Amino acid sequence: MTTAPLALHPEVADALAEGRPVVALESTIITHGMPYPQNVSTARAVEAAVRSEGAVPATIAVMGGQIRVGLEDGELERLARAEEVMKLSRADLAVCLASGAIGSTTVAATMIAARLAGIATFATGGIGGVHRGAEQSFDISADLQELAQTAVTVVSAGAKAILDLPKTFEVLETLGVPVIAVGQDEIPAFWSRRSGLKAPLRLDTPEEIAAAHLMRARLGLPGGQLVVNPIPAEAQIPADEVEAIVTRAIQTAEAQGVAAKSVTPFLLDLIFDLTEGRSLQANSALVLSNARLAARIAAAIAKR
Repeated sequence: MTTAPLALHPEVADALAEGRPVVALESTIITHGMPYPQNVSTARAVEAAVRSEGAVPATIAVMGGQIRVGLEDGELERLARAEEVMKLSRADLAVCLASGAIGSTTVAATMIAARLAGIATFATGGIGGVHRGAEQSFDISADLQELAQTAVTVVSAGAKAILDLPKTFEVLETLGVPVIAVGQDEIPAFWSRRSGLKAPLRLDTPEEIAAAHLMRARLGLPGGQLVVNPIPAEAQIPADEVEAIVTRAIQTAEAQGVAAKSVTPFLLDLIFDLTEGRSLQANSALVLSNARLAARIAAAIAKR
């Protein structure tokens, strides 16, 4: 029995008690991934996408010394407008809770909260990973270690395209994390459907992914699964175009001395400007697609 300060929304608590599908959703995309009001409108649309597939959405954030698992609409709005929100991963989750500060959850922190609440499936945009130049900076996201130790199936569009994708997936292989592509043999690259990297595994239906999730539990294997779902074709930005823009953004960040947790939001903001908003439109499309797939996987797990 956990003594963690969890506050489950009544709808989420009822669904879990009745064995109905629930999908965890992160909140960093609201506070650090998009500007207002697009952030709150996207959050509402993602929750609606989960509901459209028959599952219950559980957006997760830290407020008032509690891990809120499922937010009221007013709480979403408050989070979207809030300033000085802590960006939480495994290292700072406890400090935020103990201090009573407001915090939004990254992939790692959302996985921890989902596991505590008994939620098996989590939808996000893209995971963190190995940053370009990590051989000098050692900047590697805690998301990768979390995937290796916390038993949640994470549905994403791959790793964020600002990262070193080959190194990111090499680390995941070393950590024993299954990377499962959906509908293609290549790992997607967030805003683009293609990365040039062959997917180690491919499963094309929610039922197959659910079966693999449950088999891992039967085997007693630690860690989760990373499902990489390509962005819808009509919303993607071609990979060669993305690469040129990302390179320019990284050079700007280096010149300005941006580092640590500030890197990702800085780059995403700059790429938004450089693409004249296309990156935000693509981001919204891929998150909605991931939410729908995650809901179908959650339903398949619940059915079994």
